[in-house]
Amino acid sequence: MKSIISVILIILFSAVTIFFGCKDTVTASQIDSVVIPSTNVSYSKYIQPVFNNRCTPSCHNSFSTDAGINLTSWSGVVANPNVVFPYQPDNSTLVLAIEGNPSVPAMPPKGVYKPLTSNQIQGVITWIKEGAKNN
Repeated sequence: MKSIISVILIILFSAVTIFFGCKDTVTASQIDSVVIPSTNVSYSKYIQPVFNNRCTPSCHNSFSTDAGINLTSWSGVVANPNVVFPYQPDNSTLVLAIEGNPSVPAMPPKGVYKPLTSNQIQGVITWIKEGAKNN
């Protein structure tokens, strides 16, 4: 009897930990209200949540790496120096795509996902200017 109660308590504890442990995740409805600072842009706090909400749901993820780009992790984002060129956002295809430069396909595609806000675009640019660090 004690072992059954122990198992139930472990399961309940695990469920509560998982449920409440994920509360720091930014949802799609909240992402546009997050203000990315103009300096010291943290990849994990500001950039990855934008990618998670705008880029990885169906295009640039581990299963569907459109154009060979995987934006689910820092290592995937910086894997191709043409996509993200640290310290040089003007040489980064990612910046051209999110700014809507006609020389590359616009990202996210118009009509598929909501475009990045100007603050999100500037945040990505600043993050790249600051070295595209895994911070």
